[in-house]
Amino acid sequence: MNQLLTASASAQTLSVVVPAFNEEEVLPVFNKRLTDALATLDLSYEIIYVDDGSKDGTMDVLRSLHAADSRIVVVSLSRNFGKETALTAGLEHVRGEAAIVIDADLQDPPELIGALVEQWRAGYDVVYARRTKREGETVLKKLTAHIFYRLIRRLTRVEIPADTGDFRLLSRRAVTALLALREQHRFMKGLFSWIGFSQKAVDYRRDPRLAGQTKWNYWNLWNYALEGITSFTIAPLKIATYFGFTVAAFAFGYGAFIIYKTLRYGDPVQGYPSLMVVVLFLGAVQLVFIGIIGEYLGRTFNEVKRRPLYFVGELLRVDESVRSMDDMGVRSRSA
Repeated sequence: MNQLLTASASAQTLSVVVPAFNEEEVLPVFNKRLTDALATLDLSYEIIYVDDGSKDGTMDVLRSLHAADSRIVVVSLSRNFGKETALTAGLEHVRGEAAIVIDADLQDPPELIGALVEQWRAGYDVVYARRTKREGETVLKKLTAHIFYRLIRRLTRVEIPADTGDFRLLSRRAVTALLALREQHRFMKGLFSWIGFSQKAVDYRRDPRLAGQTKWNYWNLWNYALEGITSFTIAPLKIATYFGFTVAAFAFGYGAFIIYKTLRYGDPVQGYPSLMVVVLFLGAVQLVFIGIIGEYLGRTFNEVKRRPLYFVGELLRVDESVRSMDDMGVRSRSA
């Protein structure tokens, strides 16, 4: 009976999706640790590296890894489309009964994959790794991340787990559900939660980046936060509406008071500085909220064009020859 269960488990395939952008320094070490961790599991596996338009020698390293190991698949995108799209591209190439999503910088330890698989076998469709500590990051980054996760949970109706990145396991049906979502603005942490299914956290301590430079400066993180908020809630538009009603009510009341005061007591022309302050304040508020409307309008504009999410420039797989972008065509298109 035990032999039968072991044979059934080993017949399952685990797919590991690894997006990479300018990661030539860390990839050899990462691949060694990843394959060592996977070798301890009673599962067959494939590793899908997605080169997101790297400008360094990342693709050369990936070609070498593929040549040395037939279980390694390389998907090279035609240009840099961004990490969220690269993740989608990798997930569209998985063949396993479950898929692991992990970054190549070794901040997320591959050795934790066994714990994720254990929870998957216990019946969970999504098993996400939750950070208890974030080593190698500044106090400001930790603080802003803490605020962002708690803010977005309050603003949205989707339960996005706090202190959780992309490192997680997805069952086959979770992957299928995720790939049915075809929006251009892909806040993957929100999409992972939006699909639902049974989800479980596994706690771990996040390590510092092994080598290379982070691609996430504060400007990128700010834009990423805007992406997440505008993708999963219209709360900023509601705030603009409520604030507009509040200011209008205050202005109406103040105007009534000025009329009453003028009719009753008379009032010479005074208060030019205070008038300018009020005008500039209201003008600034209007510009801010026009900007918020513009953010949503711009996202609507991008969605209605229904462009493909990405193009594949090169695909390396043992049962397929190297294929050009012209051969591949549109791998990911709007549903």
